[in-house]
Amino acid sequence: MSPTDPSGSAGSPAPARTAAARTAPCAVLDVWCELQCPDCRTALADLQTLRARYGDALDIRLRHFPLPKHQHAYAAAQAAEEAAAQGQGWPYAEAVLARVGELSERGTALLLEVAGELGLDIDELDTALIDGRHLLAVDADHAEGQAIGVTGTPTYTIGGELLDGSKSQQGLRERIAAIADRLLSESESKSESENENENENDGAAR
Repeated sequence: MSPTDPSGSAGSPAPARTAAARTAPCAVLDVWCELQCPDCRTALADLQTLRARYGDALDIRLRHFPLPKHQHAYAAAQAAEEAAAQGQGWPYAEAVLARVGELSERGTALLLEVAGELGLDIDELDTALIDGRHLLAVDADHAEGQAIGVTGTPTYTIGGELLDGSKSQQGLRERIAAIADRLLSESESKSESENENENENDGAAR
């Protein structure tokens, strides 16, 4: 997404952001997910709890890691990328995961049906699956996952730590929350320090 506001007039300066907006605390949770994976469906409850607890302070990012054993996983990942391009990335992924059993049986038909239920452009999503426009994005996620040690799904990365939920998800939500709390606390302390320094500099300049 471009930081430039297309509605702004040419040559006009962008509005100044406040110090609070510049340094708003935020932690990033990458979720390496496969949309035909029953364990990823189970993990949805934890993700929804984390989202409710942290709101925008925790940026939960969907990362694709389709597994060879699941026939429709690669197509589902591409469909999710197209849904994201249409502004419905996570809602689409969650809707597909909720019907993971149907995906195994119906494949592309289910992917298109879910798109229609969410009000997405079905024809565009179907075309995206045919022309492979999102293949590189899915492949890039998969390659990055392999490079950092992801072997199954779901796997989480946050604060430089890799948490494997593909074998057991017990205690993972609590572990993620503990790391998120630490990161947000560190970010808040840094923001306060930067704001104090900025105020001191402003005072000295007057």
